Amino acid sequence: MREKAILVVSFGTSYQGTRERTIGAIEKRIQGEFPESKVYRAFTSEYIIKKKLEKQGTHIPDIKEALSQIIGEGRTNQLIVQPTYIINGTEYKKVQQEIMPYLEQFREVRFGSPLLSRTIDYKKLADILKEAYPVEQGEALVLMGHGSSYQSNFVYSNFERVLREKGYRNIYIGTMKGKPSFDDVRKQLKQSKIKHVCLASMMIVAGKHVNRDMIEGENSWKAQLEQDKYQVRFYKKALGELQGVQNMFLEHIREAECMYRK
Repeated sequence: MREKAILVVSFGTSYQGTRERTIGAIEKRIQGEFPESKVYRAFTSEYIIKKKLEKQGTHIPDIKEALSQIIGEGRTNQLIVQPTYIINGTEYKKVQQEIMPYLEQFREVRFGSPLLSRTIDYKKLADILKEAYPVEQGEALVLMGHGSSYQSNFVYSNFERVLREKGYRNIYIGTMKGKPSFDDVRKQLKQSKIKHVCLASMMIVAGKHVNRDMIEGENSWKAQLEQDKYQVRFYKKALGELQGVQNMFLEHIREAECMYRK
């Protein structure tokens, strides 16, 4: 019996198609790369688990339930927790807090870092996005990030700085929470004199926010940019679908920091 476990923690989504193309794809890559461990899934959004998924007849455990299952199956030699978050924000801190009471149940517990944690992560993601979301000459790529009210939202501004350093001058980032905001992006676009814009997600899952807030809603980014007289197109895929992003999470698992060891 394999005595090791990898717990992949995601905020969650009720959109089945994108769930399996993103979170599911990440989990499959992890299982293939670490066959000596069993991969488990946990969502952190109680609203998605209770209000959305249960109505669909789908059960996905929260962190506590997933940990109870792991312990019950005797996979306590090593636990690696890998959240599928982009930044070290409030959700990432909550995951760490929920894991703490269970540390002594395991011989060793390791914690993988968010997608953008080191300078090398910024550089890798910049190249991945440049290839995944190609744009035409004279067209701007606008990335929608979720953002956070937590102080770690500076990650997005740092990432945009790295994009500029690598010569990617027509890529802009806006977040739904915090800075840089969508209004900041609109100001930058106005100064650039660009007339064509391509929207893309900088989120792991392309769920509600991509559908409603980026492209379909009356006040979506697409609608507002069209009101500003831009020609707008979009990519609907999410970061979790990109093999390069999946590879980054694999690296973070290999380098996961030890939180506890008996």
